[in-house]
Amino acid sequence: MSAAVELQVQALELAPHWAAGWHQLAGYREKAGDLTGAADAWRQVLTLSPTDIFGASLKLSLTGQAEMPPTPPTEYVEALFDGYSDRFDTALVEDLGYRVPERLAAMLCDVAGEDKQFARVIDLGCGTGLFGERIRRMTSWLEGYDLSQGMLAKAGEKGVYDRLGQADILHGITNARLPGAEQADLVVAADVLAYFGDLDPVMAVASGLATGGGLIALSLEAGPEGCDWLLQPSLRYCHGEAYLRRQLENHGLQVISLSREPIRRDGADLISGLLVVARKRPEAMTAERVASASVTDPIVAALN
Repeated sequence: MSAAVELQVQALELAPHWAAGWHQLAGYREKAGDLTGAADAWRQVLTLSPTDIFGASLKLSLTGQAEMPPTPPTEYVEALFDGYSDRFDTALVEDLGYRVPERLAAMLCDVAGEDKQFARVIDLGCGTGLFGERIRRMTSWLEGYDLSQGMLAKAGEKGVYDRLGQADILHGITNARLPGAEQADLVVAADVLAYFGDLDPVMAVASGLATGGGLIALSLEAGPEGCDWLLQPSLRYCHGEAYLRRQLENHGLQVISLSREPIRRDGADLISGLLVVARKRPEAMTAERVASASVTDPIVAALN
């Protein structure tokens, strides 16, 4: 590994503004055990690429060189999934044993009944449409939103969505709302919350998109007992069950069903997840809250 570090340093002497090269150097130094040198390289990446498409700020946080960010950089997530889209289904389902879509769909059937027909379903972070394939028979209108155009293209090929749109769940709802999204009687976020640390903003959006009495189905990676949220070496976030329950309650959502179970493999390890179906209380969105909310409140933004 020391030889790789030396060669990369020599390459950067010839191309000092090569952000990807500095990112690669940081990785080599990290593997060699030189965390201080790796941190210096990640800081250089951020200088050359302030939008942080390489996720350098996340790596700095994991090595104790920066505070833990509440969300990953938008550009990093978009690039990650654009690059992953062609092999996403095979890698996730066949290689990693990913089982969230079928398990959430089964939980919804248990809660709502096998014959339930949802008038409108919003699939937040729909990816390639793995959940959409399973919920299609239970709805007359299905729309999906994702940050990655590559993932949306794959979802479109499956022909199960009535509407697909590119949107950043939080920052893409700046002046209006999710493009075309109306309130739905089911809002889903399958394997999306692993890319959010602080759940408050995204819970506000999900709750705002659900009708009173509507359902919200979501999954996340389970964190240690007593933790709120933590950034993991995988650069995904995990969350504590008590924290999740508080967030649901704070946003007017009542837990109907909650399951802690394995959701995928990571090498030889099984990743434990929390799968939830919750119901939005009809009184959750009161007129007083709408009147007092600022124009940037994500709930109001999602509904106006």
